[in-house]
Amino acid sequence: MYKVSFDNFIQVAGIIDKTEANLLLECGIKYLGFPLRLPVNKEDITEKEAGNIITNLKPPQYGVIISYSSSAEEIFELCNTLKSQIIQLHGPINRDVIKKVKSERPDITIIKSLVITGENENSLINIINELEPFVDAFITDTYDPVTGASGATGKTHNWDISKKIVKKCSKPVILAGGLNPENVYNAIMYVQPHGVDVHTGIENSSGRKDGLLVNKFLEEANRAFQELKNEVQ
Repeated sequence: MYKVSFDNFIQVAGIIDKTEANLLLECGIKYLGFPLRLPVNKEDITEKEAGNIITNLKPPQYGVIISYSSSAEEIFELCNTLKSQIIQLHGPINRDVIKKVKSERPDITIIKSLVITGENENSLINIINELEPFVDAFITDTYDPVTGASGATGKTHNWDISKKIVKKCSKPVILAGGLNPENVYNAIMYVQPHGVDVHTGIENSSGRKDGLLVNKFLEEANRAFQELKNEVQ
């Protein structure tokens, strides 16, 4: 059983294939996110291919399942099949389901999304209060009313809300939504999250992750995390 460190957590989501995964690993990315069984967007990769990549990862590099699963049984099945102990629950889910997962499988690290519409701050706070005892971290992301997508939108949200969530929450908070090499430094300095997640912001015009953009994103994110650390000392 391993314990995920959310300090300076940097995740890249939407892995297309093994070649892209290897590129990210060579750049120094530790957490690879695999969105699967999506209600809106098309999957970037098959479950079989994702499982093959995750199985061959060696700590401190891990595969994260990004899922809209709402039942404990499906969560267990996904984690067992793909050989991952980290799952990001991205859709609505009952408190008792998360409680059951954490009770029966304490080895599974649970990240719960908080999708920001711009008008749902109070409901997000209610979700935090309800689920905080049973999750390991939260991730804020952006809702796109045009497509109905609640992730991989390429759009930022109101960072004031994420900043309030960071201050309110006793669990680590990861910032996602429209981040790229140009804005991640300012985002981290303003919101002060424990970590960040990027998907489309480091892709080139072909839709694949670009090594130069990945390295620039890492450089800017780590620069911000280091400056925040220095401010505390």
